[in-house]
Amino acid sequence: MTAPVIPSSPTREEYARDYAAALAANGDETIFERPDPVSLFIDWLNDARGTEPNDANAMTLSTVDASGAPDSRVVLLKDVDAGGFAFYSNAGSDKGGQLAGQPRAALLFHWKSLRRQVRVRGRVEPVSPAEADAYFASRARESRIGAWASEQSRPLESREALERAVARETARFEGRDVPRPERWTGWRIVPDQIEFWRDRPFRLHDRLRFDRTGADWTRTRLQP
Repeated sequence: MTAPVIPSSPTREEYARDYAAALAANGDETIFERPDPVSLFIDWLNDARGTEPNDANAMTLSTVDASGAPDSRVVLLKDVDAGGFAFYSNAGSDKGGQLAGQPRAALLFHWKSLRRQVRVRGRVEPVSPAEADAYFASRARESRIGAWASEQSRPLESREALERAVARETARFEGRDVPRPERWTGWRIVPDQIEFWRDRPFRLHDRLRFDRTGADWTRTRLQP
């Protein structure tokens, strides 16, 4: 087996070479005066939409199972506002079962093009049926059919078996709308903590954490 090539720590010369670009992207000190983490997050997400090669809304969702073991996977953020961070999936999946058993979760957004990340922790609540219906209806027809065909996280005999299930559901819904399966729903992470991180030279990174206190947020600048 060939050993992986792990990048070495940047040299002083490499830091110096990248310093101007890092300062231009991450040198704005006014972020430490922002009172609202959600509006700051939306600004950063909009920045990432212009620089990431794809899926700027991708986020790592971390949950715990019944034994307390952590589990993580990448999902897509589909809505964000003062109420929280929403995403959609199959309630029968591993993540759905874990969220039902322990309705707390963590999110991580990592935008390599900007050298920034955001961490979110909070409680989890289901979105309303109307919200789930509206988002499901916005998906491509083939994706809606796939939601009926796939029993997410369950064992699969073969790719051909999945394709047969898709063909079966395609025929079943021919000529009519594809409704949302009851098992397909969404969740909202209601944050009680949001931390912003951005790269600075020589690992002297910027960190800004917001903690919810009632209806308000307290703001703390952290050491790298």
